[in-house]
Amino acid sequence: MGVEKTAEDDDALAPFLPPKPANASLIPPHLHNRNGNTWTAVAHIITAVIGSGVLSLAWSISQLGWIGGPLSIVSFGLMSLLSAFLLSECYRSPDPDFGPSRNGSYMDAVKAILGNWSVWLCNIFFRLNLFKTGVVYMITSGISMRAIQQSNCYHKDGHEAPCEYENTYSILLFGIVQIFVSQIPDFSDTKWLSIVAAIMSFTYAGIGSVLGLAKVLGDGEIKGSIQGAPYATTAQKVWSICQALGDVAFGFNYSLILLNIQDTLRSPPEEKDTMKKASVISTAITTFFYICCGGFGYAAFGDSTPGNLLTGFGFYEPYWLIDFANACVVLHLVGGYQVYSQPQFALAERYFVEKFPDSVFVCKDFALKLPWLPSFRLNLLRLCFRTAYVVLTMTIGMIFPYFNQVVAVAGAFTYWPLVIYFPLEMYLVQKNIRPYTGKWIALRIYSVIALLVAMFALVGSIEGLVSAKFGST
Repeated sequence: MGVEKTAEDDDALAPFLPPKPANASLIPPHLHNRNGNTWTAVAHIITAVIGSGVLSLAWSISQLGWIGGPLSIVSFGLMSLLSAFLLSECYRSPDPDFGPSRNGSYMDAVKAILGNWSVWLCNIFFRLNLFKTGVVYMITSGISMRAIQQSNCYHKDGHEAPCEYENTYSILLFGIVQIFVSQIPDFSDTKWLSIVAAIMSFTYAGIGSVLGLAKVLGDGEIKGSIQGAPYATTAQKVWSICQALGDVAFGFNYSLILLNIQDTLRSPPEEKDTMKKASVISTAITTFFYICCGGFGYAAFGDSTPGNLLTGFGFYEPYWLIDFANACVVLHLVGGYQVYSQPQFALAERYFVEKFPDSVFVCKDFALKLPWLPSFRLNLLRLCFRTAYVVLTMTIGMIFPYFNQVVAVAGAFTYWPLVIYFPLEMYLVQKNIRPYTGKWIALRIYSVIALLVAMFALVGSIEGLVSAKFGST
């Protein structure tokens, strides 16, 4: 059912396949004591899913209206839940030589079930997904830092003051910070960043929801309409709906880490049963949280809902709370950028280590001791490659500093292949579902419908990005 593996395939695809280190020191830290349960899995999923994309949901609902907005959030939540159910069945694969084997990551499962050439294709989308998230985080952090400046300016000089600041310098500052933080050698060394990021994400999303609710209660009015914000032409309305769907899709993509989480679960009961239960709970919590955050924002501002709830300045006071919320966004993104970038760093660096095992530039670590700081291991390849990677994401962020539009393109581009197509294909092979049976036809129809929705969202999102950049109508 899968693609037959050959030695030639492995050689040709070596840059794209999960690395096979020559010594144990290159193997990533792995959790051998699997003691996780339903609630630890729920915590991992919610921490990974709830991020800066939640700030665009109020605008998304304003484009889709009171029926279409919540319905789209629920629909994408159900699609992600179905994907989670399919993927959880792919954790263990039959091995004719050694018995059932564990697939501890998304890419491991694709390789074991679908074969090497599917890994090659999947890896392109997988790496693009990580890269585009880094770009989104660059843009979001720059906008949030600029919003802190604006908030203080409005508080000092009044709400009508021309408090305009450039995104470029804020993105540049965040990029410089990431150049230094990216020199942390291993993903396992960033646990403290992940903990801080998780706390910050709940904090700023909660502040946005509370501010929206407080404004609704203060005004004594629920704004908005069933059809959403009006536009001068039908085409403009269609493009806005496309972009809104892309924004919603960005907020529900946790398929890439599901098997990593499942690999932490104890057994019995079977890991897939625990994972399904955790997915139902976490999807329900996330969907409810998204509807509250987006709904309160739309109810507060109606058709004038800003693209980013904390930086669009529907809220001016209390200014210190706006500043604090945006500072939380920036702190979250410092860690979040590393979560999505460290796997990129590891893949490239391990590939070069295998190719050039005797190179001083590639393999040798130098001890660096700065005043008042502990000693630090500096590697020339790590310094150059990671700096270049950060600079590239920073440059793209400066060229396209448009939060809603970039989030929409990022959400729509990789949603179908990574959340729908590959999990479905793996499930069909894993369960040996014959073509043209009832289940096979139903899953194929579901995949085609999801593809059409994703293409609809992607086309409109690209149009929105082009319009924002070049001012076209």
